[in-house]
Amino acid sequence: MTTATTTTTSDRAADDHFLDAPKAEDLASLLINKERPPKPSALSASLTFGWRTVLKIKHVPEQLFDVTAFPIMMVLMYTYLFGGALAGSTSEYIQFLLPGILTMSVVMVTMYTGVAINTDISKGVFDRFRTLPIWRPAPMVGYLLGDVLRYVLASAVMLTVGMIIGYRPDGGPLGVLLGVALLVIFAFSFSWVWTMFGLMLRSEKSVMGVSMMVIFPLTFLSNVFVDPKTMPGWLQAFVNNSPVTHVATGVRELMAGEWPAADIAWSLGWSAFFVIVFGAWTMRLYNRK
Repeated sequence: MTTATTTTTSDRAADDHFLDAPKAEDLASLLINKERPPKPSALSASLTFGWRTVLKIKHVPEQLFDVTAFPIMMVLMYTYLFGGALAGSTSEYIQFLLPGILTMSVVMVTMYTGVAINTDISKGVFDRFRTLPIWRPAPMVGYLLGDVLRYVLASAVMLTVGMIIGYRPDGGPLGVLLGVALLVIFAFSFSWVWTMFGLMLRSEKSVMGVSMMVIFPLTFLSNVFVDPKTMPGWLQAFVNNSPVTHVATGVRELMAGEWPAADIAWSLGWSAFFVIVFGAWTMRLYNRK
């Protein structure tokens, strides 16, 4: 008798719970009648992913060593090691060197974009990104926008150190801002090369190795340290047409108060080339990987 009563009571409770549960029709009507949130714009999605990159720096501040300690070391080392031998004095050499070494350092920092992308791929993060209803290139553009902060920080650090040891830009604050702006535009565009490598190669060590093989000849075979007129003719032909040479000359002349229209045009042309060619290649790999 007791068992039967208990069973009846539990069955009645289960029936009441079943009756109180929402029906499928009710849930469907709620979902249909409710308006979906608007799809984020391309700019909004890109800025969100850019903020994600900034938050990574916040949680792992050691990532800033390559844009703080490394630039300081580069400026001091090349100024005091080679200034006397190449220009007769460090005070004269720093006027030529600083815009060039600034260009070199920022361009070298760009390769860490590919390493960061490759690391996220190995963790499976990009599998989640591709399922989101967002503008397709937003994760890639977000990485590059977040890295713009690193380029600006590296520029500020190097210019501060340069001013302390004797660099005086004749172009004043406006010339410095224009030079840094040209450099940041080029660095943003050049970073698409490393996003391609980050998607193409299978490990972050491979990305780092290939990046070094590309970036070291490109930056050292330029007018960053010396005037190309002292080089052999066959080497001058390469150096004078290098994108790093055009950018370094543009930054140097802008900070000196000049307006190097040809070098600015070449720098912006190279920037457009990197975005169009390597940006398209990056997105093709991203959609297929």
